[in-house]
Amino acid sequence: MSDSEVLAREAATGDTAAFGVLVRRHQSRLRGFLLRMTRGNYALADDLAQETFLEAFRKIRQFGQGSFFGWLCAIGYSRYLMEARKRKLEPLNDTDEIAANIPEAETASAAKLDLEKAMTQLVPAQRAALTLCFALGFSNEEAAAALDMPLGTLKSHVNRGRKRLAVLLDAWRNMAVS
Repeated sequence: MSDSEVLAREAATGDTAAFGVLVRRHQSRLRGFLLRMTRGNYALADDLAQETFLEAFRKIRQFGQGSFFGWLCAIGYSRYLMEARKRKLEPLNDTDEIAANIPEAETASAAKLDLEKAMTQLVPAQRAALTLCFALGFSNEEAAAALDMPLGTLKSHVNRGRKRLAVLLDAWRNMAVS
């Protein structure tokens, strides 16, 4: 049993200090995940992270086995989807504006900046699958569980997302060379 699982079990008995440790331990990675999902919208990502932790606190007794962070990502992704439906979030086209909202963009290499821009062009499920599997190191099984989708569907999202990224990055490289 991992340390986070032990803390989650303690939090389920009413130990708010244990939950506080879990929040401090996982808040940065959760915000990073949600920041990618919201395409660089810091305010929305922070709001969703806060809502995620509030919901996790209310439902801590429902946490079973597995990765606590994966469970948080599942809640966060669900919150993101509800917010996207509520706001009818439209795909953003101005990727330069999005990149400007990411502080690392000022010092990041051109490749990293291009990758961030390309990620904003993916559909949310592909963006979530790639972020969990590659940026956060989830296994396919863990990511599928966090996103509440069949393993085959997750693998399809990963493969389609990777192919779309390759096309976008290749097109941008060709435009830069011209």
